[in-house]
Amino acid sequence: MKKYVLVLTLLVSLLANAQDTPITAFLEKWENSKNYLVEMAELMPEDAYDYKPTERQKTFREQLIHIKQNMDWLSTTYFSVEKKKTKEGTLTTKADIIAALKASFTQTSTMVKTAKESDLKEIVEFFAGPKTKLQILNLLQDHVTHHRGQLIVYLNLNNIEPPRYRGW
Repeated sequence: MKKYVLVLTLLVSLLANAQDTPITAFLEKWENSKNYLVEMAELMPEDAYDYKPTERQKTFREQLIHIKQNMDWLSTTYFSVEKKKTKEGTLTTKADIIAALKASFTQTSTMVKTAKESDLKEIVEFFAGPKTKLQILNLLQDHVTHHRGQLIVYLNLNNIEPPRYRGW
């Protein structure tokens, strides 16, 4: 009986470890990132979407659209065979922008889910030099985090309490 319990414990342990891969870890973090950013976008009143702290910075709206464009570019360039063009000019309302952000996060998740773990070792051309697809995943998340940090400042400067951090 002890032998069976040991084998069963070993199998459960192996299966649990097999599910903790770079792709599954990315997808969990990506979902948290989406929810956190969307909550920020929802907190900012629509009449403050054109707010920018200084003349040289992007508006709140431009930051959100920039995040969306970068997600679309990186995911379609490195994780899809289809290269899709997006029409950001149609994103004029708060609701449109939030819907587009959600769609881009979902599209990126869908593309990454189709990747194999072995694909992440593939080296691709990137404007900053050759990168692995795993590095591209890290760039996707890092870029969202960078601009989301700026948006926290925008919210604070408008006396809006940012949402609690989510990402644990």
